Amino acid sequence: METDYLIIGSGFGGSVCALRLAEKGYSVTVLEQGREIGHQDVERADRKLASYIWEPALGWGGFFRQRLFRHVCLVSGVAVGGGSVVYAAVLLKPGPAFYRDLSLAGPGLDWEAELAPHYEEASRMLGVTENPAFGLQDAYLKLAALRMGAGRSFGPTKNGIFFGEAGKTVPDPFFHGEGPSRTGCKLCGDCLTGCAHGAKNSLDKNYLHLARRMGARIQPLCRATRIEPLAGGGYRVDSVHALAANRKYPSIRARNVILAGGVVGSLEFLFQARDSDRTLPGVSGVLGRTVRTNSESLVGILSRDPDEDITKGTAITSDFYPDSRTHVTQNRFAPGQSFLRWQLFPMADEPRPWKRRLRALALLAGHPLESTLAWRAKRFRERFTLLTVMQHGDNGLSFAWERSPLPPFRQRMVSRKLVGREAPAHLPVANAAARAFAEVSGGIPYSSLFESMGNLSVTAHILSGCPMGTGPENGVIDTDHQVFGHPGLYVVDGSAVPANVGVNPSLTIAAFAERFASRIPPRE
Repeated sequence: METDYLIIGSGFGGSVCALRLAEKGYSVTVLEQGREIGHQDVERADRKLASYIWEPALGWGGFFRQRLFRHVCLVSGVAVGGGSVVYAAVLLKPGPAFYRDLSLAGPGLDWEAELAPHYEEASRMLGVTENPAFGLQDAYLKLAALRMGAGRSFGPTKNGIFFGEAGKTVPDPFFHGEGPSRTGCKLCGDCLTGCAHGAKNSLDKNYLHLARRMGARIQPLCRATRIEPLAGGGYRVDSVHALAANRKYPSIRARNVILAGGVVGSLEFLFQARDSDRTLPGVSGVLGRTVRTNSESLVGILSRDPDEDITKGTAITSDFYPDSRTHVTQNRFAPGQSFLRWQLFPMADEPRPWKRRLRALALLAGHPLESTLAWRAKRFRERFTLLTVMQHGDNGLSFAWERSPLPPFRQRMVSRKLVGREAPAHLPVANAAARAFAEVSGGIPYSSLFESMGNLSVTAHILSGCPMGTGPENGVIDTDHQVFGHPGLYVVDGSAVPANVGVNPSLTIAAFAERFASRIPPRE
């Protein structure tokens, strides 16, 4: 065997596994289809769209991706460090409702007690601290919370950011000198296109950095394409260059394989192996049956004041809870995200999709100047606020593996509705929060074009699809993350989280990964 553990993906699941398994004496190899991202890459991404967007078919090798399915629009990061490169560094624990979810209770474990020590360890590793910044955008959010009768729930978020002294570089402040030097946060608001200053605690500055020091090998621009069990145990994995699929890498033989490529990556890989390559026939039929969107909605507000500037702060600095099941955060945009203005559309309050489309189009026709201001506005990112609204709830969608009706007729993953439990494409409470924010700030509320016209859920926090269970009849993996029917194959990423978290899920994914790795004995 060439490696004890081959990890496919370097996000919050894969990075945690890489460090902890290397610490236990195992040889570890990580395959990541994205690139290594440095400060120059981040600066280029703010100036040039092709340097920001990941779209290999167009030859774009950036690190931010939007992917459309029939019922959902997914936002993700593609880089060494996965989504941590473009996440807002918000690290929150879920509330009690998460642990009461029946899909979590199924395996019969006290998950709150199981995960508690691992939340603490992940929080330490990711440098969780309370955000000290309070700017104009936060003042507006507080007023919106008061207007919605939820002022008491307003407060600063927990962030994985080194605040320190703004702009001052110091030796590693987190790991007794074992980590990289860090620079104090400048409160520039650019977190969502990476951090060019070295303040954000992305995974390349903690778990992955330390894993490399322990001997883990990380291979960027490497996309795994095929897995096959070996007769004597273990697996052979084939891969290609992520931006040039005709460039094949030598196969890797591994005793164990960990899938950590995110929900879409892990589901596509398992569907391909089970239904197309037929190398993993034992993978459960539960695969992809229920996928969660974190019951999420994205709404925006553009200030009418052309001189407004709400950018001072980190991407997300404050939040509130308008009710017991809903969480609202504000987001500052980075310069490279100004293209998202074209995805804003008039906000219509209507649960029925067809009628919502008509009302949105009527608003566009009746108030064309106001409805299209976001498309034309100067200093867009200085004036724009995005609200991320997430909920607990037993809803979602499903993914299946089907042959495309279009040439070259390849099989691909498609989304389907969960009848009676559909993931919401319209949250009235999200619209109410946007309107409250607009009223106190003198702004214009907007919906996402995908939600208004396409009736699609929009989320950066896709979860589940490979749920834990007691057997293949009700789960894809067991409570140790091992795939039923295929020893030595594991899934450790967001697809293993079986319920809507209701808050940003990065810390939860890391805690599950810490728990998984803690149950692997040291190498003899």
